[in-house]
Amino acid sequence: MRLSAPRIEPLDMERLDEEQREVLAPFADPSNKVGGGRVLNIFRTLARAPKALTGFLAWGNYILSRRNSLPPREREIVILRTGWLCRSGYEFAQHRRIGIDCSLTPEEIERIKAGPDAPGWTPIESAMLRAADELVADHFVSDQTWKALEELGDKGRMDLVFTVGQYTQVSMLLNSFGVQLEDGDAADPDLTP
Repeated sequence: MRLSAPRIEPLDMERLDEEQREVLAPFADPSNKVGGGRVLNIFRTLARAPKALTGFLAWGNYILSRRNSLPPREREIVILRTGWLCRSGYEFAQHRRIGIDCSLTPEEIERIKAGPDAPGWTPIESAMLRAADELVADHFVSDQTWKALEELGDKGRMDLVFTVGQYTQVSMLLNSFGVQLEDGDAADPDLTP
């Protein structure tokens, strides 16, 4: 975690205005897959700008849906690498749990930190990790990496860039606003000052 306290406090669920209540209502529903009725700190923070949160959710829902052609496991590899590269403790903690739900092992999640050259990755996994590295560092996928991603097809390569872009933005928000971990989440020791 980059900050030990929020710069922008999450909203108190008992003190919402109508627009904030409306944008957060789906998260407060116990059947909601994200949080199971507990409104996460990220959403309680972003709800200070309800219209922005609505737009943010529309795009984020695409990235995390079946419309994204990256299979869930591979999508989570890319998201975790992006969160790691952006040094986003909140993002890495949230997606560690999601990654495990998408069949990543704890050992693979640790290996994501080491990057595309760590032993054990398939060629396509290594290429996806390398693409995330290039996008975060230079905002561009090299020709060599683009070719290595060929089996994803054009839509898959686009979705990979979309995913890294979305989670770079999410990491910037989380880091800059000081969104704190959810109760029960542990900070990755490699992402603490």
